[in-house]
Amino acid sequence: MRIHPLLLALTCVSASVLAKSNDVGPLDKTLTPMGSERAGNADGSIPAWTGGLDKGAGRLDANGGYSDPYASEKPLFTLTAQNMSQYQAFLSPGQVAMFKRYPASFQMPVYPSHRSARLPAQVLADSRVNAGKTTLADGGNGLHDYLRGIPFPLPTEGLEVMWNHMTRWRGGSFERLSSIALVRENGAVSFIRAQSLVSFAEAVGGLEPAANVLFMFKSRVLEPARLAGETVLVHEPVDQVAEPRSAWQYLPAQRRVRRAPMLAYDNSARYSNGLITADNIDGFNGAPDRFDWKLLGKQEMFIAYNSYRLGSRSLSLAELVKPNHINPAHTRYEKHRVWVVEATLKPGARHIYSKRRFYVDEDSWQIAQVDQYDSRGELWRSSELHAIQHYDHDFTYNVLETSYDLISGRYYAGGLSNEEKTPMRVGFSARTDDYTPSELRRWAK
Repeated sequence: MRIHPLLLALTCVSASVLAKSNDVGPLDKTLTPMGSERAGNADGSIPAWTGGLDKGAGRLDANGGYSDPYASEKPLFTLTAQNMSQYQAFLSPGQVAMFKRYPASFQMPVYPSHRSARLPAQVLADSRVNAGKTTLADGGNGLHDYLRGIPFPLPTEGLEVMWNHMTRWRGGSFERLSSIALVRENGAVSFIRAQSLVSFAEAVGGLEPAANVLFMFKSRVLEPARLAGETVLVHEPVDQVAEPRSAWQYLPAQRRVRRAPMLAYDNSARYSNGLITADNIDGFNGAPDRFDWKLLGKQEMFIAYNSYRLGSRSLSLAELVKPNHINPAHTRYEKHRVWVVEATLKPGARHIYSKRRFYVDEDSWQIAQVDQYDSRGELWRSSELHAIQHYDHDFTYNVLETSYDLISGRYYAGGLSNEEKTPMRVGFSARTDDYTPSELRRWAK
């Protein structure tokens, strides 16, 4: 089946946003401190931003599950294959393709919109400093004069929007237990459970002030038994062209730490069975140098948002992971404004995707939706990131990310913490010694 991309209904971006300037005045007036439009939309379906969710918005249970501040709400309506065409202007080609691929089961329940995104005051202050001085380096492959938080709250080009996503505040550091589900076309499911730690540069003691480090990451497999103890360590540079990503792995059968194979670009992400590429995790990560990036503007769109029910600790994985796609009864979509960025493969560059289109939430700078096209220019995969506001720590992060193969019918679901009994740990300090190859072997045991 040939799936044709649809024409985007893009809104006009205000001149104050597009004009390259050191004037950060709009962040006090027409724009929020994050750089999004402060006002709601014309018909009121997108409300004005009034500060986001504060720390008193809900509570965490003993297992670290977040209560849903909007639990009492009912859907305004539900998008189905039968009524989808009425709302096509607010959907991506990938979302439309899901309705066509699974007309009997795929649905999108649409709820009232809430602009819940909020960041700590100091991160917003740092972002304000960035707005006046941070610039793209080395053809867009790095950043100059970047503090932390949002490097480009007043973006003027596609790569600036993507860097806002890649550097967005996630508590400085976090550790969580979660599972990956790999769902075959016949509905059979396999799970891989792992423990992951991420520390951004500002939370790692012992780094040189000018070190080319965005974050350090390590992960170990807990289940199934045949993979248990396999670990990986990643040092993520800010500029991966000047200094490629460094990675190591420990395999218990070999009893030694080795340099990991290339964990970047279009190489298969670990344990994904080829369903997602290494640079597709978290929507997009890593070096952007193989693509030309174009900022298409803004669009009002239905995206996964405030997905507290989807991340509930009372929901079992069997209730959530179903054939063809996750159970739509537990999803939540809202209308929000998104930045639309299109990446086109450069002539002579290698990647399995010839084009990618990213839809980035204006408030949180989190990628919400990705449509990815094969070498023939046909729509191949549709990815969704279902996010919540972690109101106890003032940041937005996904509770589930999916990648649907529209051709084979298989899909990937990552970040599943529903059955975990240990809360996500946020904001801890680390040392460079915690992220060394020698520490990796000790930690694997």
